[in-house]
Amino acid sequence: MDMGCLIAGVRMNTGVRLARPDASASRAVADYLEGVLGLSHRLWHELPGPQGSTSLVLRAEAREALMPGHDTLNLRQALDPVVHDLDRALEREIAVALLGGPQVFTFESLGAFASHVRVQRRICRAAARTAVAFKTLAAERPDQYWTYDEEAGFLLQPGQSLSDALRAATQPSVTGQLYDFSCYRASEYVILLGLSEELEQVNPAQLAQLEARCRRRAIRSREFHDVFLDEFGSHDSPVPARYFVPGDRLWFRNPDERSSDALGYEGSWVIYMGGGLFSNFWKHEQPYTLEDKCIEIFHWRDGAYQDEHQEWQMDEARVEACVAATQADAAARTRVLQRMMRLRDPQGVYADGGCLDASREQPKSVWPQRCALQVQPA
Repeated sequence: MDMGCLIAGVRMNTGVRLARPDASASRAVADYLEGVLGLSHRLWHELPGPQGSTSLVLRAEAREALMPGHDTLNLRQALDPVVHDLDRALEREIAVALLGGPQVFTFESLGAFASHVRVQRRICRAAARTAVAFKTLAAERPDQYWTYDEEAGFLLQPGQSLSDALRAATQPSVTGQLYDFSCYRASEYVILLGLSEELEQVNPAQLAQLEARCRRRAIRSREFHDVFLDEFGSHDSPVPARYFVPGDRLWFRNPDERSSDALGYEGSWVIYMGGGLFSNFWKHEQPYTLEDKCIEIFHWRDGAYQDEHQEWQMDEARVEACVAATQADAAARTRVLQRMMRLRDPQGVYADGGCLDASREQPKSVWPQRCALQVQPA
């Protein structure tokens, strides 16, 4: 079957595909989407997919009403104008965003799909609670949980739970302290926490293997991406500009060449937390809207200066003042957003591009029947 063909008026290159549904898949799908998440069958199709798979796709009229043009920033408000249970609202928002996605998201089974929804929700909740000190060249962690090795990085202490250690390092509500992080490393800890919390529930054997590795060598940077994340979208085939699934990690690029030389201001790694809000790891009680983030990054050019050693630094107070002035001036705000809310230029190019990236990153499946994590011994 061609992935682009139509079945019952639905184009089959979108939504969620269950690769190996069991014999009772149809009943189980209804139990989950309708019973657990409360998503009426009027919102979605369940259709046969290629090679015995099952496709779950948001109906066209539902997609137009809830996420027109794949714009998910108002999806939660459309689904749940009044939120009484944030965990449930997040899972509903995540599931619908995936069912209406611009591409196929494939999962081994319904259980793997539901697990992925929970992981994305756990990442959102962790991101909302995360607050760290922004010091790109410094790093510290709570000694009870972590020890530092010059080559291996921060290592999990013997006998400590990975989830507890990650919460202690990133959530001041746990320790009462802020620890030094870059935004990139903070995003890794938030994603890893979402995965480890799910592993505790569904795949403790994989968690034990992961914890053993974390006691020998940190999984970070490119290895972190390769082990834990799937990336979708590219410069040649970009994700729709306003399509975000709660729990996604993404990058906002600083399109100003001069200020991007200030260490830590090349761009900004964030988690989309749902409800139209993006993480702010420095002031977690003040999350960003898409527009807020674009305006802040634009004004990094105004805060950049060279110190006595000719090193580029950032005057955060000046950035905040410029942001406030732009937010108060409707015409200036429009001009800045028109400049910034474009697809970014390719790496190394500073021309007419904005700060929006072409891709998103989501965690790999940890469902035990087909766990996608390949954790290598140190």
